[in-house]
Amino acid sequence: MTMSASYLCPRCGARSSVSALTWRCRECQGPWDLDYRAAPVSLASLSGRTGSLWRYEEALPLSDPHCSLGEGRTPLVRLTDTVSAKLDFLMPTLSFKDRGAVMLAELARRLAPRRVIADSSGNAGTAMAAYCARAGLDCAVYVPEGTSPKKLEQIRAHGARLVVVPGDREAAARAAREAAGEPGTFYASHVFNPYFLHGTKTYVYELWEDLGGRLPDTLVVPVGNGTLLLGAALATAELYEHGLIRSRPALVAVQAEAVAPLAEAFRAGADELTASAPVRPTLAEGIAIPDPPRARQILRAVRESGGTFLTVTEAQIRTAQLDLAARGLFVESTGVACWAAISAAPRTGSAVVPLCGAGAKTGLAAR
Repeated sequence: MTMSASYLCPRCGARSSVSALTWRCRECQGPWDLDYRAAPVSLASLSGRTGSLWRYEEALPLSDPHCSLGEGRTPLVRLTDTVSAKLDFLMPTLSFKDRGAVMLAELARRLAPRRVIADSSGNAGTAMAAYCARAGLDCAVYVPEGTSPKKLEQIRAHGARLVVVPGDREAAARAAREAAGEPGTFYASHVFNPYFLHGTKTYVYELWEDLGGRLPDTLVVPVGNGTLLLGAALATAELYEHGLIRSRPALVAVQAEAVAPLAEAFRAGADELTASAPVRPTLAEGIAIPDPPRARQILRAVRESGGTFLTVTEAQIRTAQLDLAARGLFVESTGVACWAAISAAPRTGSAVVPLCGAGAKTGLAAR
């Protein structure tokens, strides 16, 4: 394991060794960043490398993986003259969460804890269950009641212990965090552990490679806890710093209108979340997060990129899912949010949207 990396708290500057099972800052209770400097990736060197996200080894804080399932290198297909879609639902567990889950499972494998726990609305849980099975790790996944039965079945199939928590997504997170304090526990939090973000950043490295060493003008990204957006921000910063792109693309963050705390804070010009609003039911369950721990980082990343926030209605989500299905792409309702947003509010120049989860996980949105 690359032991030169260490956990760093972006709020108060506290540090912790990566080898310690400290899942958040002990001083201010905030999520960790990773004090790690990626090396530049040579576009010319990629020919002949492994056909997974591990081909960008210079940019990753771990190398020589033992629990890879071949994740990454998903197709990029054109939807319109200016908008392309990256088919991240074509992953081993059928969602983009595999990018970060493999990093957490690989880290846990090397730390050899007594058990791994995770919390999720479904996709991160299925990914962690699969990669922990691959790594031979005992795993428990906390999910809120109301999680898609198909996702619950997938978690059980991988051998993880399923803990269904009464209440919403936040209730499941609280239960998992309480359990994370038990000795010998590795909390595989896709929100608090920065290794997950260094996995999701490979989404952008793949775009950079597929587009011949450039990026689109706009990256449209769904945002709940912001793990894909923050990974994208990491990658664009690294590529720009290494002189591998001339400018950074705008980050356009998409939330469901029913649960849009970040969009509301952005429009208010706030650096943190504004007063919490009532959470309404939404088809986009994967991004229905009322209080994301990395809110300040997400808002800053969008502003610094020159991007913005867009919100979509439930009707737009339904329409977008049917539209993509008519194009041959059956995507779960959360995963169509970006296509719904960019269809309603087109951007100038080129744009890429991620199709993050397979429709087989949830079925067709109720009309």
